[in-house]
Amino acid sequence: MRCRETFQREILKSRHYILKFLARRGFVFRDGTNWCTPHLKWLQSLTTEHSPLAPADRPVFREYHALLQYKLQRRDELDREIERLAELPTLAPVVRRLQCFRGIALQGAMVLATEIVDWRRFERPTQLAAYLGLVSREHSTGDRERKGSITKAGNRHCRHVLVQAAWSYHHRPALSADLQRRQAGQPPAVIAHAWKAQQRLHQRYNHLAYRKQPQIAVVAVARELVGFLWAVMQDCPSGAEASMA
Repeated sequence: MRCRETFQREILKSRHYILKFLARRGFVFRDGTNWCTPHLKWLQSLTTEHSPLAPADRPVFREYHALLQYKLQRRDELDREIERLAELPTLAPVVRRLQCFRGIALQGAMVLATEIVDWRRFERPTQLAAYLGLVSREHSTGDRERKGSITKAGNRHCRHVLVQAAWSYHHRPALSADLQRRQAGQPPAVIAHAWKAQQRLHQRYNHLAYRKQPQIAVVAVARELVGFLWAVMQDCPSGAEASMA
């Protein structure tokens, strides 16, 4: 999972190289958004012999484009391997249960499953939130209590997944076809808990976003999402137990 995260960063870098290289030469795609299908076809056309790029720029652009294609290919191969690993008995129960929640698909569930491993080692959800660096800094003296931004002292991989998932809760509660597919076959209590999380976290986001910046509201939602995840994972067998079973 961390290797895939590395490739994601490298893909972003390659995309920046390509866009900046073309922009310096006056080539800007104006028929849609970048990296959509028409944009990708346009980039491919710039690698041909009839490319409008200057002759000296063509080989350079081809190398940038080939490097991006290589990274995308390697990431796709990693995705297929991750999908295979997610079906292992040591990971499947945890991954499937985590995917019952809105905003947490296979990739995010695998990050949480492999980074946290045993959720029951945390006695309370606040301990898990502290481990993930989602609790507020505190500078209190005497009777004066002052809290600041989150500590960011914990596992940044999980924190990134949770914050990205939290953004989905600014939408109204709903069950998409993909979410229903992920919830199929899971315990009714877990599905009910995931629905309760949608309702609660949507209200929480709206309440905070009315008074604070959206980024602050999303972090607070991510912190509460930790509590919902912790609750449903308490009776889920860990990897070692699943392997023994």
